[in-house]
Amino acid sequence: MANVNLPLPVVVAGGALALLGGYLIGVVAGPEAPDRATGVVESYDATTTTLCLTGDAVAEQAGVDEDGVLCGSWQRPPGAAKPVKGDSFRFVTMRTAQSPDSESGGTVLIYGDVVD
Repeated sequence: MANVNLPLPVVVAGGALALLGGYLIGVVAGPEAPDRATGVVESYDATTTTLCLTGDAVAEQAGVDEDGVLCGSWQRPPGAAKPVKGDSFRFVTMRTAQSPDSESGGTVLIYGDVVD
């Protein structure tokens, strides 16, 4: 068996093509990123970390009541500003599974922060 030495530009181009192919496969076949929506703060209770949001993007979320208000437990990033009524709030929601002994539909978790 003989050793074959390739010129450096051919090796670099082959590596770049392999990385590009892996990226494209990941984008096409990989998981979808959550859609971030923007709503308006209706109320926030700091003692229970309950945040209520309204707005067009909020109406499309699971767990919205008949008045178009979404309330849930705010999971805030470190150093997040305290929301006040009327603030724009960019968020992602997640609904936890209902426990077998509970009559409620699970808990809504709201991840996000006030938009400047």
